[in-house]
Amino acid sequence: MSNKIPVTVITGFLGAGKTTLIRNMIENANGKRLALIINEFGDVGVDGEVLKSCGDENCTEDDIVELANGCICCTVAEDFIPTMQQLLSRDSRPDHIIIETSGLALPQPLVRAFNWPEIKTEVTVDGVVTIVDAPAVADGRFAANEQNVQQQRESDEALDHETPLAELFEDQINCADLIVLSKTDLIDEAEIEKVSDIVKLDTRPGVQLVKSQNGKLPLNVLLGLDMKAEDDNRLSHHEQHHADAGQDIEHTHDHDDFESFHVSFDVIRDIETFKTRLVETIKAHDILRLKGFVAVDGKDMRLVIQAVGPRLEAYFDKPWQPTEPRTSNLVVIGLEGLNQKQIETTIKSSSLEQAFS
Repeated sequence: MSNKIPVTVITGFLGAGKTTLIRNMIENANGKRLALIINEFGDVGVDGEVLKSCGDENCTEDDIVELANGCICCTVAEDFIPTMQQLLSRDSRPDHIIIETSGLALPQPLVRAFNWPEIKTEVTVDGVVTIVDAPAVADGRFAANEQNVQQQRESDEALDHETPLAELFEDQINCADLIVLSKTDLIDEAEIEKVSDIVKLDTRPGVQLVKSQNGKLPLNVLLGLDMKAEDDNRLSHHEQHHADAGQDIEHTHDHDDFESFHVSFDVIRDIETFKTRLVETIKAHDILRLKGFVAVDGKDMRLVIQAVGPRLEAYFDKPWQPTEPRTSNLVVIGLEGLNQKQIETTIKSSSLEQAFS
């Protein structure tokens, strides 16, 4: 067991702060050699690109692998296992492997994948760390509001009370060995306590909650949990339902309730005006997540756009490379049924209006 490489699975809902946390882990590795597997949802590898810009000697660009062909837990044999074997076959093996799952991923099937014979003898799941966007949960956006659900239940017995987001939130919390409440500097103590109470409803016994600002936590808090999580049987919401009914828990996991597409356009001129237009679009179409890179006229650096619901951040991360086309690409993620054509038209027209203003 001592020769097994520990693996930490970082999970959490869209925009919870997984990439920020991992970037801080890389920058404070203290000589520990880290390898990353990034599982993107969408067509533009934003998270991987942001992490690669760290340039840290303990986690070089060669140590970061992106899997963009679907959720890891759905493509274990095709993508995940070969990637793990590739990392393990290196002459210079990593000290620790970190996996950032898609914000739409169920962590339970991924944890069980570590029992595959091809990798079981060489790696162990040190722990599952779930990141919770504290301000979002305080606003009721990514967690079920129990009072409202109860009122709906009383008024309509036929109503389906389980939303995909509430169920996904529950599964990510239930699988955690450590829960990080992110962005706690954006809410007050009463709201933090409210979020903690909501999260604890789905937390397994003994799992601790820690608060984080800007993804900054000591490495020894996140790594070295030594949970050997692959050895226990962590079931998702649907799996537990089948198990309680005495049915086979094996099932096909997909993301049919969610969809994503990307919008490409040229440069923008006014950042603040463009941000305002994006927020208006997000609100109008109830977009869950929007992220990507934008080219700004007269700027040599690319602008990173990260939005969780209507909360939007924008910052310059690194210069455009000489061989890199200076075009803008945004990934839009939401529940199934987004009006893709209208969203694309609105975003592109906003950029064009600025380009010719």
